[in-house]
Order: sequence, then structure tokens, then C-alpha cells
Amino acid sequence: MSNGIFSMPCPKNEPIQDYRPGSPEKAQLKAALKELSSKELDIPVVINGEEIRTGKAAKCVMPHNHGHILGHYHQAGTKGVEAAIEGALKVRREWASLPWEERAGIFMKAAEILAHEKRYLMNAATMLGMSKTPIQAEIDSACELIDFWRFNIHYMEEIYRQQPQSTPLSWNRVEHRGLEGFVFAITPFNFAAIAGNLPTAPAMMGNVVVWKPASSAVYPAYHILKILEQAGLPPGVINFVPGSGGTV
Repeated sequence: MSNGIFSMPCPKNEPIQDYRPGSPEKAQLKAALKELSSKELDIPVVINGEEIRTGKAAKCVMPHNHGHILGHYHQAGTKGVEAAIEGALKVRREWASLPWEERAGIFMKAAEILAHEKRYLMNAATMLGMSKTPIQAEIDSACELIDFWRFNIHYMEEIYRQQPQSTPLSWNRVEHRGLEGFVFAITPFNFAAIAGNLPTAPAMMGNVVVWKPASSAVYPAYHILKILEQAGLPPGVINFVPGSGGTV
């Protein structure tokens, strides 16, 4: 139990790196591109923190080079989707009852991991999986997603601080709580930042999520999920269910 009124750090836009020839960031990005393009990733369905390999796999290919396979992702079926919903609802009360500043701390840490340790790996995954240039990936999968996480924490604090005035002999107050059910986040094929924001914004506010990434963009989406896991996101809060749109 913590007793305190906490203030989140004031957010600032993440500076854009320009990847000019001979720069350290360009060298690190090239190394990340070489690392990712030299291996095939096996991407599971992730429900309640458990990696599930359904055996029904689809290819992750470079949009600009269909002959280059980046990996395979396991597709969730009807039972997998039902399990993801059940898994989300199972942890809903515990996640919603967590103090808001502890939820905020997880996404603050995710932003720092992306800004530093995983920046070039995430940008490389976006370049390879979404056919973006270095500067397009830098703006999208690094800076914009970092800003989403940092600024959303700030906006969450502002929402919680907005309280009604009280009158004599009364104390008026507003409390926010998560939804009774779950949020179904369907993320697009062309923006890694939005793919990271749609499932995390509701989770930040105390909701649980079932996340279906676009079938052509599972590869960068999975890298985002791994950053969230590294930041300490509890199992079941965001359940990752790639698969066909007709099934999921």
C-alpha cells in the first residue's frame, strides 16, 4: 500500500534521429536490420502470458520482397479467441484495482525501453515488416509510439485530477473504473505506433484487451508485445491473437 499523491514526469516529444551517413544510429540500425533479416521468427498466440503454437501458421514476408520470409505466426482459431477473452476477464478485477500510478509505471518503462535499448530493433522490424524507410520508421515505431505512451500517462493523470467542486456538508468526487468486459483492439497494417497505442491506451486506464494485429503486420506488432512484456505488463492484460479477420 502506498500513501501519496503522485505526479507523473512532464512529457516531451521524443527527439527524431536523422540517420545521416556515418552516424552511430545508422550503424546500429544497419546491425539490427542484418540481425532480423538473417533469421526467421516463430510468433505464437499469447494468452494469459502463455505462448501457444497452434500449428496453423502463416508467413511473415517483407512487403517489398515477398521471397524473403521474416518468420511465421501461429493463427488463433475460435477456441483461441474464446480463451483470450476468458483470460482477459480472469485478470480484469486485479488489473483494474492496481493503483493507477503502478499501471502508469509499466508504460513509462516501456517508453524508456523503446527509446533506448530496443529503438533500432523496433525500427528495423518496422522497416522489414512494413516497407518503411529509416526516417519513416523512426518517426512511426520509435518517436510516435514513445510519445503515445508518455503523453497518455500525462493525460491519464489529468483525467483523474479533474474533480467537481464540493458544497457545504458534501464532498463531491469522481472515480474512474475500467469496463465490465474487455476491449477488442484491431490494429492497422501500416502504422506501428497505432498498433502499439490501440491496445495500450485502454489497458493503461484499467481495461483488459484482446489484440488482433493486421495479418500483414504481425511481425512488428509482436516486437511491440515483447517490449511490453519486458516492461512488466502482467499476463492476461493484453492477449495477442493474430489470425484471419473472419475467424478472430
